[in-house]
Amino acid sequence: MKGIDFKELLKEKGCKLTTQRRAVLDILNEHSGEHLSTEEIYEYVRKTCPEIGLATVYRTVQLFEEIKIVDKLNFDDGCSRYELSSSEEDHHHHHLICESCGKVIEVEEDLLEGLEEQIEKNYIFKIRNHKVKFYGICSKCMKPSE
Repeated sequence: MKGIDFKELLKEKGCKLTTQRRAVLDILNEHSGEHLSTEEIYEYVRKTCPEIGLATVYRTVQLFEEIKIVDKLNFDDGCSRYELSSSEEDHHHHHLICESCGKVIEVEEDLLEGLEEQIEKNYIFKIRNHKVKFYGICSKCMKPSE
């Protein structure tokens, strides 16, 4: 997300672009494609903004989620994770989750487009979005016999 888009979005919601909010956004941009927890974001932000508190990062991430700057992800590991929202995507992308090491791999293709069309037709139901997680073993954790 571009800085100007971010600033305008905050302004529309009646919020200011603070140094702390900018620092959190910068970290999310720098770590695009990763799925960071609030604590991980905090650890990164502290390097450039040492005065920031964990509570500020929590509030900032919560605000970003409310105004749709970030998507909250749950990989069933007891920790909420976040990634920047993409205005170009009609749907969230899919995730592959390694049950051994916890690695998360993004699947950019929309694997369910045909299935969505069939469901909409059969059930007269307009699908707006879906979230899919596949659990298994990644190539690094896989034993040669698997």
